[in-house]
Amino acid sequence: MQTFFTPEQLQDPGIERANQILRSCVHCGFCTATCPTYQVLGDELDSPRGRIYLIKDMLENERVPDAQMVKHIDRCLSCLACMTTCPSGVHYMHLIDHARAYIEKNYDRPWSDRALRWMLAQILPYPTRFRLALLAAKIGRPFRKLIPDARLRAMLEMAPKQIPPVSRNDDPQTFAPHGTKKKRVALMTGCAQKALNTDINDATIRLLTRLGCEVVVADGAGCCGALTHHMGKEDDSHRAAKANIQAWSREIETEGLDAIVINTSGCGTTIKDYGHMFRNDPLAQEAARVSGLAMDITELLQTLDLPDLPQRSERVAYHAACSLQHGQKIKAAPKDLLRKAGFTVLEPADPHLCCGSAGTYNLMQPEISGQLKTRKVRTLEALKPDIISAGNIGCMMQIGSGTEVPIVHTVELLDWATGGPEPRALSQSIMTQAVPNLR
Repeated sequence: MQTFFTPEQLQDPGIERANQILRSCVHCGFCTATCPTYQVLGDELDSPRGRIYLIKDMLENERVPDAQMVKHIDRCLSCLACMTTCPSGVHYMHLIDHARAYIEKNYDRPWSDRALRWMLAQILPYPTRFRLALLAAKIGRPFRKLIPDARLRAMLEMAPKQIPPVSRNDDPQTFAPHGTKKKRVALMTGCAQKALNTDINDATIRLLTRLGCEVVVADGAGCCGALTHHMGKEDDSHRAAKANIQAWSREIETEGLDAIVINTSGCGTTIKDYGHMFRNDPLAQEAARVSGLAMDITELLQTLDLPDLPQRSERVAYHAACSLQHGQKIKAAPKDLLRKAGFTVLEPADPHLCCGSAGTYNLMQPEISGQLKTRKVRTLEALKPDIISAGNIGCMMQIGSGTEVPIVHTVELLDWATGGPEPRALSQSIMTQAVPNLR
């Protein structure tokens, strides 16, 4: 694609990067075949190619974004299926992130949008605030049909039936390995996940220590910054990321780390991009080092001696989170590990398509998100599985709200198969089936 940025515009690192990305696009349209919003809406401007044209025009001409342009950019899931499909290697993620930051600085959103986005940025990355919000949503949930704004209704519907108690395993500390220490790793405990499902981090710690890892929860580490980063709120996202970089750098420089392990794939995609986010910052070297050590839990487990276990009876439908398969290019590892643990692994039709969660997307674009959820649940239930497995809490909440099939994090199943407790979601499902009025 031909671009016409001025030498002065190209002095801006963000514009320089956008120019590189735009010039790599050859207009082929392969991306439209795998874009979920294009499949749902059928509008060229709701495809990656269409959005690329909009972004080029906006940045090149330094336009003040209008409502129509912002609508199409906001509708993007950032699922990155287009990056998997693109034969030219267009780095759409960096382009859409820069466009969102530009819009955040230059577009005056309606007050209701500003209020909603401010509220999400002030609540979701903070586990204690999020717990309180979930409690309030749980109380207000019976009255959701009275609320006219679909986005606020989606927030109320997000609240789980049970809010788990705080897990003290998420506090800064070190967990000793069982037997000989093979690796020393930092666990990214996250933010929203700590409020929605404490079992995932607990299972991760049990499994890693069982396999010989010393697991560190670093003091000062928290939200990865992804939620605000994808809203274009660069100051907020960089502040959160900086805290993580500094916390993990202290561990690296004292006792050392072999990996920074992440069990929420949306966080993993962002942390692996810290090197890019901070490329022009004094923290550039430390950020690149952190990105280089970041590993999804399934990547790390492939380097450890997970035993080959006897065949089990459970049929597991594996949902590939977009941030894992497209953002991090990790496709085979979770399925291979589940098979190694003895599970029968099933894969749904169109596994490349997003479930519609996408961070805060299901709260800000509930109608499109709902259509994608319905499609994803249909393909998963068609497999008639005993369990649905995923590697991202957002996907688990989204899919779990549309099916009675229990949904469990991949690491919980691997922990269970190697000696850990049965995942709570499975035992709760059995109780629900036995006593119908618990539904």
